[in-house]
Amino acid sequence: MAVPTAPPTLLLRSAVQRAYSAAAERPAEKQAFPVGRILAERLGYPAELLDTLPPVAVDAFAGVSNVSISATIPAGSIVLDLGCGAGLDSLILARRVGPRGYVIGIDFSDSMLGRARRAVAQASANVTPCRADAEQLPLALASIDVALVNGIFNLNPARPQIFQELARVLRPGGAVFSAELILMEAVSKPDHFTEAEWFA
Repeated sequence: MAVPTAPPTLLLRSAVQRAYSAAAERPAEKQAFPVGRILAERLGYPAELLDTLPPVAVDAFAGVSNVSISATIPAGSIVLDLGCGAGLDSLILARRVGPRGYVIGIDFSDSMLGRARRAVAQASANVTPCRADAEQLPLALASIDVALVNGIFNLNPARPQIFQELARVLRPGGAVFSAELILMEAVSKPDHFTEAEWFA
């Protein structure tokens, strides 16, 4: 009798969760993708800014851009940091919205969220890290002023559902700022990727 296998989307999700949890638990070791302060500086986060943030957030940073610095974030905004990871962007956003604003960080890796919660406690930041899936946000209709997404779309096949959720939770006139890596040429086997190739 054949043993049933998990659908490809579930296999990918599990692989991504394992990879990001490993980056959170052992950021100094070699990972499937760049991690940490060197990556953040390469993406344009100023060294003097990183110096002021808890290392627990900086050491496991795994974004693809410095969108938390370049996005338009009005003071007093309620901001969603979708795929918040270890919390580096959430902490920056909390400073930008000021004392009247608020940041909700959402991630699906318990290990990353553990780092984010420690970072928030150390920084006394107005941030709430939450565990949830990007395609099923635990947020009310039209409850967010600005959403920030720093590199999750390539690693989650439920992209249509994520966009629907972002549209649902965003207030009229709100904004989404997203950054993602893109391919500049066609892949040789578009219908089959190894686990390692998803992070290449």
